[in-house]
Amino acid sequence: MRLVRRQMRQRLGLAAFYLFALLAGCSRNEQEKLANTPPPVKAPDDSAEVRLPADSPMLTRIKVSTVQSALQPLDEVVAPGKIEANPNRISRVAMPLAGRVTKVMVGIGDAVVQGQPLLAVHSPDVGTASSNYRQAQARANQAKAALAKAEADLGRTRDLYANRAIAQKEVLSAQAAVAQSQADVEQALAATDESLQRLQIFGVKPGQPNQEVRVLAPLAGKVLEISVAAGEYRNDTSAPLMTIADLSMVYMAADVPESQIRLIHQGERVEITLGAYPGEVFEGRVARIADTVDAQTRTIKVRAELNNARQRFRPDMFGEIRHQENFRGVPVVPPGAIIQGDQQSIVYRESSRGVFTPVAVKFGKQQGEAVPVLSGLNPGDRIVTDGAMLLRGSR
Repeated sequence: MRLVRRQMRQRLGLAAFYLFALLAGCSRNEQEKLANTPPPVKAPDDSAEVRLPADSPMLTRIKVSTVQSALQPLDEVVAPGKIEANPNRISRVAMPLAGRVTKVMVGIGDAVVQGQPLLAVHSPDVGTASSNYRQAQARANQAKAALAKAEADLGRTRDLYANRAIAQKEVLSAQAAVAQSQADVEQALAATDESLQRLQIFGVKPGQPNQEVRVLAPLAGKVLEISVAAGEYRNDTSAPLMTIADLSMVYMAADVPESQIRLIHQGERVEITLGAYPGEVFEGRVARIADTVDAQTRTIKVRAELNNARQRFRPDMFGEIRHQENFRGVPVVPPGAIIQGDQQSIVYRESSRGVFTPVAVKFGKQQGEAVPVLSGLNPGDRIVTDGAMLLRGSR
C-alpha cells in the first residue's frame, strides 16, 4: 500500500514538473517575440510650434510676409475650343456660266479686295446673251414704231369722226390699237432690260460679243481653297471653284459642359488662350450660344468673336476659353507658402520673432502667382512665404 502511494506521488511530481517547464517555455517565446517586434513609429506632429533662437542662421533663410486680400472668382469655366472662320463671311465662288477657264488670277493665301478679278472664262453663252440683247432692242424699236403709227392713225380717225366722215366704232378700234401697241412696247422694253441685266451679271458690255467673262471677288478676304486650273472646261455652275473668307473677325468655338452653361451669357467677355501663342491671353466676346446640347459629349457650343486685324489667328488653331464669375475678397498667399500633406495642408504663421506656428488651411485654385485661402488665415497675418520646409525639417 505504501508502495502504491509513493508511486502516485512520484507521477504527480513528474507531471507538475513538465507543466512548469512548458509554461516557462511559452513565456520565454512570448518575451522573445516582444523583444523582436520593432517599436511603433510615431507620426509627425504638424501642430508642433517651432522656436528658433535669435542668433539662428535659419532666420536669414526664411522669408516672412503679410497676408494680403484679393478678389478671387468662386466659379470658373474652362473649355477647349478651336478657331473658326465666320460662316457669314465665307464665299464659295462658282462659275456664272458654262465655259472654259482661260486664266486663274490668284493663288491660295492671297489677300483679295471686293470686286477684284479672280478668273477669266470664255463662254459661248456670252455671244448668245449679246445676240438676245440686240434682238430685244430691235423688237423694242419695232414696237415703238408701231405705237407711233397707231397714235397717228388714232389722230386721223378722230378728225374724220369730228367731221362725221366715219362711224364712232372706227375711233374705238383705233384707240384699241394704240393700247395694244403701248403694251407691246412695254413688253419689248422689259425683255431688253432683262437681256441687259444678264450681260451685266456676266460683266460684258452690250454690243461687244465674244468677250471674256471676269469672275470678281464677292468680298474682301483670303483665298483659302482653289479647285480649278486654267484650261479646264466647266459646265456645273453650282460647284465651288474657290473659297474666300474674311478673317478680320474670327470665332473661337468652344464646347462648354452643360453643367456650367449657366455661367456663360451672350455679350460677355471671355479670356482666350491658344497653343500657338503660349503665355498670351486674348479677349473675346460671346456672340452665339447653341440652342441644343450635343448628346454624345453633353456639351453646348459657344462661339466668341475674336478680333483678327493682325491676321494672327488661323482656322483650326486649338486653345481654350476661360470665364470667371462671383468674385469675393479672400486672403491670398504665394504657392511656396503652402506645405501640402496627405491629411492636411499647413502654413507657418509667425507668432513672434523666431516663433512659428503651423496652421491648417484650405485653399482654392491657383490664379497666376496667388493661391486663394478659403479657411485658416486672415488678411494681415504674417506667414512664412519662402523656406517653410526648413521649419518642418527642424522639428
